[in-house]
Amino acid sequence: NNLNINAESAILIDGDTGKILYEKSAYEKRAPASTTKIMTALLALEHCKTTDVATVTSEAITSVPSGYSTDLLKMGEELTIKDLLYALLLPSSNEAANVLAIHIAGSIDSFASMMNTKAMDLGCKNTHFVNCNGLDADGHLTTARDIALMSKELIITYPQIFDYCNIWMENITHKTQKGESEFGLTNTNKLIRQYEYATGLKTGSTGKAKFCVSATGRKGDIDLIAVIMAADDSKARVRDAITLLNYGFGKCQKYTENCLLYTSDAADE
Repeated sequence: NNLNINAESAILIDGDTGKILYEKSAYEKRAPASTTKIMTALLALEHCKTTDVATVTSEAITSVPSGYSTDLLKMGEELTIKDLLYALLLPSSNEAANVLAIHIAGSIDSFASMMNTKAMDLGCKNTHFVNCNGLDADGHLTTARDIALMSKELIITYPQIFDYCNIWMENITHKTQKGESEFGLTNTNKLIRQYEYATGLKTGSTGKAKFCVSATGRKGDIDLIAVIMAADDSKARVRDAITLLNYGFGKCQKYTENCLLYTSDAADE
């Protein structure tokens, strides 16, 4: 496995079986940045209908520091869960994460507890969430392996997630007392434009986390999940993800409906 992966942590798994195809420091705890929102989206789809409506509260807005605000959402406006998922997954709105958390659990702290319970249920043993959006916070940590587990659960249980993360741009409607307006959203995940097999899923970057991505890809009937943590910049993050996905697509093929064939490493030498 002489793959030239520059990120500090990485893992590649089969999206159906969870089999690990490559790993590098995959069990080291790190700040996850907005890959946190994978768990937020998972709980949103578990607890809400996409047609449900949530109201933007002052807590949802004021708990996001100004430098981390997309200024997308306005206090008091009402949005469908569908539009909040677009805002969460495309421009990575921290406020949208907060609105979903408060709508589902009553408060951001209560939602973080739900996230931690779900993480334990999924076998994410090295994960502890403090918030729903991934802003740097003491003790807010996970691993490449755990992000891969969350990602696998999301794409298998709610394949409709690809309707939200496998697009480059989308419009959502703002409903306020002043009326309705359209707002354009652009995906932070450059893989969607740059890599033909990309299907999603979520990027993240903060000072502490550096540049992260959980990159899902599909070629034929093979689904892969490549998680990159602590890459030096956004280009390195994309490069590492593509390296892993290409490696995986070169290594495995399905030969019956539920059985995966992996070529042995010995054959590569």
